[in-house]
Amino acid sequence: MMAKIGRISLRIFLGVLISLIVIVLLFDRLVQFRMDDKELTTWFHDRHIEPHIRYYEALGRKVRYMQVGDQTKASILFIHGAPSSLSYWKAYLSDSTLLSRATLYAADRPGYGYSGLADPLPDISAQAAILKEILDSLHKAHHPIIVVGVSYGAPIAARLTMDYPELVDGLILMAPPLGPGQEEYFWFTYLVENPLIHWVVPRMLKTANREKVHHQEELTKMLPLWGRIHVPVMYLQGQDDGLVFTSNADFARAHLTNVPSLDIQMIPGRGHLIAFAEKNRVEKAILTMLDKVGALH
Repeated sequence: MMAKIGRISLRIFLGVLISLIVIVLLFDRLVQFRMDDKELTTWFHDRHIEPHIRYYEALGRKVRYMQVGDQTKASILFIHGAPSSLSYWKAYLSDSTLLSRATLYAADRPGYGYSGLADPLPDISAQAAILKEILDSLHKAHHPIIVVGVSYGAPIAARLTMDYPELVDGLILMAPPLGPGQEEYFWFTYLVENPLIHWVVPRMLKTANREKVHHQEELTKMLPLWGRIHVPVMYLQGQDDGLVFTSNADFARAHLTNVPSLDIQMIPGRGHLIAFAEKNRVEKAILTMLDKVGALH
């Protein structure tokens, strides 16, 4: 009798384990927030736009990026947050008004999309060094150059401006976690890093979580560097942002002391995802920045 119960219990355990593995694999497949080269190409061709999808290597990492538009115009580099990929920006990369004014670039940040999914690189300075290759080594991007960063991409945009001031003419920060610790941390953030749990987490979320764990440390490294930014800055954030504290606007005012202009826009009734909810406002900010920095070139 006991042997029979044991066999039944073993079957139940194996059944639950197999079901868990199937669920994990299925969830990992679905939760990637990325489009492959063929899907991206089809999406843009349906809108009569020719995307140029390429790969390059920098600091030992293979990175995918995309370029759209006439390379004789101004340049805009879009940097996504976490978790995400360059496809986050597809509505902007296909925007006819932006394309009439600039060459548009976006990349899968290291650890996301097709730039080494689940192989995170929490080092903000290293990410900036990798992405700047798009602007100088790969394209000799035409000035003026504007860098747009959203959420976790915003500190990388800022670091790129700090470390390579000759490359950036204008900076747009959206829902940006700039001050160390000035963002929401969840109870499971550090728990996810436990090896017993880490294996069941979808690959893209592994990268996002690793960045989260190291983010305060990385932002602390940047504290002495904010004075290096000498270009116009626009800051946009929803007043109801539940992920990035609105106190980051005060941090920007206190630390961006050498910029010629700082335009802070707090958007009533909006949360963290203003890139989608406020596309027209974001586009207007980009065009305003183009006009501002274009007058200097």
